[in-house]
Amino acid sequence: MEIDPSANTPREIYTRMVSLITPRPIAWVSTISNGGILNLAPYSFFNGVSASPPSVVFSPVNRADGTKKDTVINIEENGEFVINLVSRSMAETMNLTAGDFDFKENEFEIAGLETVSSQKVKPPRVAESAGHLECELIQIVHVGEGPLAANLVIGKVVHLHVDDQVLDEDGRVDPARLDNVGRLGGTAYSTTRDRFDLQRPAT
Repeated sequence: MEIDPSANTPREIYTRMVSLITPRPIAWVSTISNGGILNLAPYSFFNGVSASPPSVVFSPVNRADGTKKDTVINIEENGEFVINLVSRSMAETMNLTAGDFDFKENEFEIAGLETVSSQKVKPPRVAESAGHLECELIQIVHVGEGPLAANLVIGKVVHLHVDDQVLDEDGRVDPARLDNVGRLGGTAYSTTRDRFDLQRPAT
């Protein structure tokens, strides 16, 4: 199969890309508006990009009508967000927050989730999550315009939280205990429990 993006709609290309770029970790992003309204939404275009400074990037694409999502609007207002990790036991709850809710609706309440205060930023954390990255905005890079165009949110990690229950005897995160969820194409997901090891080649 050969695919020319210029001969396909953005929706068709999006569907192809998300089925090929797998598995994608999920950034379950909590933000707060300047008016105090909480927002929580998952994004699977997400990864770490640097350790100096510690930084991450995630990309909320525009809605079908070309408008920005609430997450982007809130971060543009105050420059803060929290990335909450998603374990398998929370996957269904995370999925509830993926709906296109009105700006005034609180996804924490809709999903029945507890909040816990962050250490260095205003948005709260998902209490049930096993790990959190508190972030301050470095830059938003807008890629394209209109429906499905991207907003690359680059954030500096200013504080991390890790549940002691997902650590091994040496204090390292155990992928099996963390049991993080990854996004595949369509409605499919994977977890970090099925894995294998490879040694890096000698230099």
